[in-house]
Amino acid sequence: MSSGIDGAFIRDVLIGGGVLLAGVAILIPCLALARLLRRLNGTLDELDRQIGALSAPVVDVLAHVGGIADTADTTVARLTTVVGALENVAGATSRTAQLASDAVAPALVNLGATLTGVSAGVRRLVTGRRGSAPGGDGSGG
Repeated sequence: MSSGIDGAFIRDVLIGGGVLLAGVAILIPCLALARLLRRLNGTLDELDRQIGALSAPVVDVLAHVGGIADTADTTVARLTTVVGALENVAGATSRTAQLASDAVAPALVNLGATLTGVSAGVRRLVTGRRGSAPGGDGSGG
């Protein structure tokens, strides 16, 4: 009578035990990974909740900043127009000043010549000389 335990049975038991140990060896890291992913999922849910709470104020601030930027752009455009107008006025003023200088300069020269002539005439009248050069009539004065 044979006991029923032979080499094939022992081999099958050992192979089955090895497979069981390999399964447990794979199960333990998978359970650790499941715990990690569960915690990560909770953290991500909390992060989503906080981002959701912050999104409305951030959108409002960005809209306000966008409005300020639009106002600044409009102001710069207006200032560009004003600067162009001021440059035109400065150019016109410069041309007007040049025209006034060109118009007044000959008049000042004529006025100077007139004053020179009048002062020479008054000097002749006061001194009684007839010549234009001093001492030209021989009076020695």
